[in-house]
Amino acid sequence: MARVRTYKSTNGIPPGAFQVFLRTSATLFFSLMLLVAGCERMTPIDTKPLDNAGMAYSAIKQLQALDITSSELAEVVKARAAGFPDDDCIELVRIYHNRNHPFSVGDTVAGLVKARLREETILQLARLDELGINAGGLELIRLAGFSDSMVLEVASHEAMGKPVFSGAALSNMRNAGMREPVLLELVRRNIPDSEAPTIIGLHRHGARDADILRRYPGA
Repeated sequence: MARVRTYKSTNGIPPGAFQVFLRTSATLFFSLMLLVAGCERMTPIDTKPLDNAGMAYSAIKQLQALDITSSELAEVVKARAAGFPDDDCIELVRIYHNRNHPFSVGDTVAGLVKARLREETILQLARLDELGINAGGLELIRLAGFSDSMVLEVASHEAMGKPVFSGAALSNMRNAGMREPVLLELVRRNIPDSEAPTIIGLHRHGARDADILRRYPGA
């Protein structure tokens, strides 16, 4: 004979009613959370730090129109305080928002500005999505005395996943007396970082630039 399954009520509430109660409570909870998040989003952020950093009122209004968060504003302040222009700060935020990412690299931008990298170069690095963990190596390249062209060439290779010298390797080769045009050509030829000690050795033993380039024809 088949057994009939029975359910006990919870605190005197019929089982079906209790399940409805749970579903209703969950719905109300998530609705409340969305409401709180929406209220936080609607709360005006304090833009005084941007004003203190020297940003013009019109630029601040443009950033507000981009719906920046308070954390993004703090990152913009870092870049602006380092001397990055208003319009370029706005463009950086746009670049990151177009990727659906928050702008979070104010310190990196400030470091590159202090290394005297051109504003357009920094924007190009942002478009390449190279202001992340690799940015420290790019800053080192600039501090070693290389041009913006070298920085962008290395960044382009990194963005495409191609072999390329690290900032430390390029700095060591420059300190060994190698000229930027030769090193730039080696970068364009996709020579891997592991070859840097050999190249330095060749240079120190009297190999000419043409000899080194001949040895590394590239892919």
